[in-house]
Amino acid sequence: MEIATTALPNAESRPGQKEMAQAVEEALQNGIHLVVQAGTGTGKTIAYLVPAILSGKRIVISTATKALQDQLAKKDLPFLAEQLGPYLNREISFAVLKGRSNYVCMQRVAELHLSEEKKRDDSPTLLEVEEMSDSTKREVAKIATWAQTSTSGDMDEITWSPSDRATSAVSVGSDECPGARRCPQGGQCFSELARLRAGEAEIVVVNTYLYGLHVAADGELLPEHDVLIVDEAHGLEDIMSSTVGVSMSAGNFNSFAGITKRIVADPKTISDIVDIGHMLNEVLQTDVGKRISAPLPNEVTSVLAAGRRVVAKVLDILRIIETKDDDGNQRKLRAQTMATRLAETLDTALQTNETHVPFVSGTPDRPILEIAPLNVGPTLSAGIWQKTTAVLTSATIPTNMPQRIGLPNDKVNTLDVESPFDYQAHAVLYCSGHLPNPNDPSFGALMHEELFHLIKAAGGRTLALFTSIAKMNAAAAALRDRLPHTIFTQGEYKKTQILKLFSEDESSCLFATQGFFQGIDIPGRTLSLVTLDRIPFPRPDDPLIKARREAVGPSAFRDIDLPRAATSLAQATGRLIRNATDRGVVAVFDSRLANSGYKSTILNAMPKMRRTLIRSEAEDFLRTITE
Repeated sequence: MEIATTALPNAESRPGQKEMAQAVEEALQNGIHLVVQAGTGTGKTIAYLVPAILSGKRIVISTATKALQDQLAKKDLPFLAEQLGPYLNREISFAVLKGRSNYVCMQRVAELHLSEEKKRDDSPTLLEVEEMSDSTKREVAKIATWAQTSTSGDMDEITWSPSDRATSAVSVGSDECPGARRCPQGGQCFSELARLRAGEAEIVVVNTYLYGLHVAADGELLPEHDVLIVDEAHGLEDIMSSTVGVSMSAGNFNSFAGITKRIVADPKTISDIVDIGHMLNEVLQTDVGKRISAPLPNEVTSVLAAGRRVVAKVLDILRIIETKDDDGNQRKLRAQTMATRLAETLDTALQTNETHVPFVSGTPDRPILEIAPLNVGPTLSAGIWQKTTAVLTSATIPTNMPQRIGLPNDKVNTLDVESPFDYQAHAVLYCSGHLPNPNDPSFGALMHEELFHLIKAAGGRTLALFTSIAKMNAAAAALRDRLPHTIFTQGEYKKTQILKLFSEDESSCLFATQGFFQGIDIPGRTLSLVTLDRIPFPRPDDPLIKARREAVGPSAFRDIDLPRAATSLAQATGRLIRNATDRGVVAVFDSRLANSGYKSTILNAMPKMRRTLIRSEAEDFLRTITE
């Protein structure tokens, strides 16, 4: 461990890091799962990477945010490979693997026939190109040119920002791709090359969503591995719920129609597919935001069954189509692949039973049928815990997470490593205990007043977090004319761009929602104040959580809502102190943090900051930072 840590810039002794590394080493040696809560500043990434590398085992590291994925691939793993490789007398290999749609598909580029000499009046793909706007055509051409010199084909590496329409035109999803062996461009397929590199590497970095798809696909997507390390593991239950379940909307049928149209010339067949999407919209739109019955209601089942018959008809048509060239054969293969996957999804949906929670998300215009497992534990037990040694870590871990995700009690150890940062000296937690309940009509205006005075004392430098877009916008509208500081709001720019603007303008403020509760790392005075409008309890009407509350019974608030709220609040609080010299204030405008009977549960999940109910004390502390 010392070999790696002493070579770090500004290396310092971190007892918690060593404690965690020892626990990870023992877990990998003994095959016992490990859950580690490692406070901010522990150095948990190095703490799990070093023993993982030293073990010589095949490792998959799964993380929920792109920022951490990039940190692992571009910083931590190259550094450790350089430091530990000579010590171990071997090369340390690692790779990043993403979902197929993240890579340029060279077969799609070839099919688009953008070059003038390849255009043919009778080409089925020419219509697709002609339907594009001129700007999209230019973007597609630019991406195609970029791909010629790219070694990865990973569109995240493109230095400009192509539109979604352009990137979707030059990529395929796993539901559409027939595989490299059946593709003329298979030999230069970027996705397959990434998989080959991953298959040869001892450490593979993926996102947790892709790992969930791997579990749902019975372990077919990723290389065989001995160990799974899940960073940011606090969100594992929710991510797995979405990936091992079923999601279906009119968009699935519209996409299938678009793929089929490239090879099937019959307009009636295409309209039959699109009509299923319209029918699905009609039966779902009145239930948006609601849970529906399991088994599914008759009207939903009827549409899905009709969709299944249409898919079967398309498969019959595709079987008898004869193609004359590679491009035509690929269009046929992709249509067959998507039809087969859509048929499997429809079959799964039609078999919904009481172990599932069907509900409708989206909007009345675009409703989405979601079918999630009531309990992800059995799926994760069969797909992960019985096959692979797992290390799960995060700065905040819900107290009952091991039980919620099905980890066996006799095969899991837990460890809590506190942050090395001096929160008592460097941070203040202020709660507006005098404000009314957040549901009171007068709360909004009073909360805005609190926020105004704190931002003024901080000289801007604020990340103001809200539990809804509406509340964020209301606060921004109320304060923009009163404050001299620039206020950025989530949605004005892409996330990476708005964070860059915020970090470069020290006196600015960023107003955002729960997507910014984690994965934000802005050390220094630029972020001196983090505020939250209320304790982030899950929505009472969330269909999946509501079903899980019902399953738990009288203890639902304690077992479902409270751990989620405490973890989410602690994650948000963690945006403030990012290094040993950071100082600042966390302000929570929800008086329940000061007055409720469950306040200690939430406070215990947060860093041990000085606490105050007096706003002037928080303002004075902020002024000491800005002055």
